[in-house]
Order: sequence, then structure tokens, then C-alpha cells
Amino acid sequence: MSDVLELACELIRRRSVTPVDAGCLPLIGERLVRVGFRVEHLRYGEVDNLWATHGSGGPTLVFLGHTDVVPSGPEATWQSPPFEPTIRDGRLYGRGAADMKGSVAAMVVALEQFVAAHPDHRGRVGLLLTSDEEGPTNLDGVRRVVEHLRASGERIDWCVVGEPSAKEKLGDLIRVGRRGSLSGSLVVRGVQGHVAYPEKALNPIHAFAPALAELAAERWDEGNSDFPPTSFQVSNLNAGTGANNVIPGELTAWINFRYCTASRAEDLRARTETILQRHGLDFALDWNLSGEPFLTPPGGVLRETVVAICRELCGIDPEQSTGGGTSDGRFLAPMGAEVVEIGPVNATIHKVDECVALEELEQLPQLYRTVCERLLVET
Repeated sequence: MSDVLELACELIRRRSVTPVDAGCLPLIGERLVRVGFRVEHLRYGEVDNLWATHGSGGPTLVFLGHTDVVPSGPEATWQSPPFEPTIRDGRLYGRGAADMKGSVAAMVVALEQFVAAHPDHRGRVGLLLTSDEEGPTNLDGVRRVVEHLRASGERIDWCVVGEPSAKEKLGDLIRVGRRGSLSGSLVVRGVQGHVAYPEKALNPIHAFAPALAELAAERWDEGNSDFPPTSFQVSNLNAGTGANNVIPGELTAWINFRYCTASRAEDLRARTETILQRHGLDFALDWNLSGEPFLTPPGGVLRETVVAICRELCGIDPEQSTGGGTSDGRFLAPMGAEVVEIGPVNATIHKVDECVALEELEQLPQLYRTVCERLLVET
């Protein structure tokens, strides 16, 4: 069994459902200490984080990932136990195999190999891992570690995120940016009453309906050459008392913008509230900005390096995308880092029978190690 496969299996066996780490980070930290890394274990609240570096000075290349996974769902629906790594038909099955314990194992093995071959490399190479990427808030994960790094005067030049990015084959798609995510918790207040006497009540559902239609039809921006237009969605809408003869007194809605660099969060907030006010609603709206959009532009050193490596090692010219949801790369980009995401095929992530192709898993350490060599040895 190869080093990367053995480590991936060991990580999958640990039930590290967000925010529990289940010993993944101590295991990784011990391995990196043995090969000369300086390792910090940073625990905030219930979240474990690891920051490990090798070398000194600049530039600094960081690999970014997470050891936490989403729940497996009913284990009886899996062909094999989700936390018992199983190999069949050329694939490794288990929760986190693709998202993203396979990539984490590949990063660790790549870093071990890199510093063994190049102990005196220029600059620094690092690994940043958290046990709270899949959670709803991410308050004590990479976001909090970045605050610590800023306070310590750290600078990060390049960041490779191991999120599963590929569509059909490793290297066929890399992410060079991500949209921002702005969420809102909206409460529309009415007046509760009997459905037979609507003149004595104010139905918040009826009141909100025209405003919702306008919000859904609004063209927030036209996008640009790097991003599609900003989108608005309602992810939850709730009202009612449980009785069909009562007009509810309140409606709640969860809204979300996935927005591009053509818009700013403060403008989206202001335009939303203007529409609600124009419809005369009595409302309260609590906003949460979980991440600004970011882009590593064409010509960036990291972007061009990863594209070249995909062509050479994977035999494919990668699509360079800003699609998908968000990733922890959104916290590193504001530090001035170029951010690129590259990992295995994402077809089974968060699903029953999550898996990664063994061929891809074995390729990943070489890919990540080559990034290190191009940026910290050959240039």
C-alpha cells in the first residue's frame, strides 16, 4: 500500500464530522514534525486547526485543506461502512475520500517528499488545516487562523486549496476564484387574525409576495469576463401558526446572494432593503457576509504554474473556473495570496458511497510536489 493510500485510509477511519477532528490533526502534525516542520496546533472553541511551515523568509507557498467531513447519513444505505475505507473497482470508498481527506493525505505526502529532496529550498512551504470547513459558520476555523497570522505579521504569497475540483478527470478543471456569499435572515411582520376577517389582520405572506417577485426578477449585475452575473435565491420561507384558519402574524425567509466582482456587498444590501421599503413592509433583516469574491487573474504566477503542470502531468488543458460555492480560500485571498483550487473529481462528494479513484489519489502527491518545486526550487 502506498504512503498516500495508507494515510488516506487512516484519516477516513476517524469520524471527524464537523467540528470534531477525531485525532486527524495530531496524526498529521507528528508526521510533519519528524521531517522538520514547525507545527502549531491552534484550538478555538470546539475547532482544531493546524499551521505547519518549513523554511524561512519568502516567498511563502501554503497548501490549504480540512479534515472535517459532513455526516454520512444512514449507514445502511452505503455499500460499505462510511468510516471503514474500502477499495473496490479501482476506487477508495469512505466519507471524506474525495472531500477532502484524499487531498489532505496527498498534500502531507507531497510535503514530506519535497522537504526530503529539497531541505534547503528557498522561502517557506506551509500547510494549513482545519476541522471546521463544512460547518455553517466557519467562525473558529481558517477565518480565525488568518486573524492569528495577520497579528503575527505573516505573509502568504500563494495558496493551493485541495478541494475536489475536477469534473471527470484530475486536472480537467481548476478554480481560480470564487463568488462571494451574502446571506440574510428576513422577518416580515404582519398582524395575526382569523382568515374569515382579513380586514382585521395583515397577512405578511401576501404583503411579501410582490416584493419577492421584484427581488427574484431583479438584474443585480451583468457579470464580467471572469464571473457569471450575481444570483439571488430564497433558500427557506416559513409562516403559519399550524392552524388553517389563522392568518399568521410573521413570515421568515432566508435569502442568499452569490455575487461576483461586478457588485459589492454593501450595494446588494442597500438595494434589497430599498425594494422591501418600497413595498411598505414592516421588516427586520439580519445580514451575514461569509466571504467576498476573489480572483487570481490570468498571468498570476500560481495560476500559470498549475495550468502548466496539469498539461504536463495530466495531459489536459484545464478549464479555469470561478464557479461553484465557496471555499476557505476566501479567507487567504484578502491576505494578498494568489489562490488556486485543484483536487480530485467531485462527482460523489457529500453523497452516499463517496469515493476517489485510486489512480487520481496516486497522482495527487506528484502534482502538489511539482507545484512546490516550480515555485520554491526552479525559479
